[in-house]
Amino acid sequence: MNNRFSFIDVSVEGSIGIVALNRPKVLNAINRPMVSEIVSIIEEFDRNDEVKVIVLCGHGRAFAAGADIDEMAEAGAIELELLNQFTEWDRLAWVKKPIIGAVQGFALGGGFELALCCDILFAAHDAEFGFPEISLGVMPGAGGTQRLTKLMGKSKAMEWLLTGDRMNAKEALHYGVINRIVAKELLQEETLKFANKIAKQAPLSLRLIKESVLKAVDYSVYEGMQYERKNFYLLFASKDQKEGMRAFQEKRRPNFEGE
Repeated sequence: MNNRFSFIDVSVEGSIGIVALNRPKVLNAINRPMVSEIVSIIEEFDRNDEVKVIVLCGHGRAFAAGADIDEMAEAGAIELELLNQFTEWDRLAWVKKPIIGAVQGFALGGGFELALCCDILFAAHDAEFGFPEISLGVMPGAGGTQRLTKLMGKSKAMEWLLTGDRMNAKEALHYGVINRIVAKELLQEETLKFANKIAKQAPLSLRLIKESVLKAVDYSVYEGMQYERKNFYLLFASKDQKEGMRAFQEKRRPNFEGE
């Protein structure tokens, strides 16, 4: 599987699909071919019934230190409009399975935007997040202004975006950007342990819970509750619902099959 990719390292451990950014010499700076590879394999994992959870991480000292500036420095507005590169990023929002990110070192610019595409984020103590685009005379373009604002609110997001300051792991945890801080040497192990815990749950429940939570970000409470209710009812058409409740009654562990 790895032979297909130039900028990422891909593996499967049990029911966990692992995607590792693999340009360590440039701190995993994100270029367009790397994004294409990331989106392609994550969509492939999303269609693979053997993979229950996807883990996104980076090799080396950083998760991703930003976009590849050399790729963009001389670009023109019309060229970028016609290229429409961010439509590939949009496809990550359509992935149904949980995506768990593991961040060490820098997650800056496009690297931060990629981290924000994850459903759950673990970070090492040395992790630093930020949008330095303001210092380059530009701004985030792959969802950074939107996702950060949804997470921490207008005023705080404005502060980080307008200054370009870096946010350490403790600040990221405080503002709800990440889920937990893990010792750097244990980051991969703890992320995979959590991923395996999630992977044991009913796959259809994981899928519909993720859908419902993402709707909650944009819908009113009333609209979100209607969506949640439909998904709740839908799960009663699954074999896993019958198995889960039967196992509870029989005081045993359920055997979920994703049906």
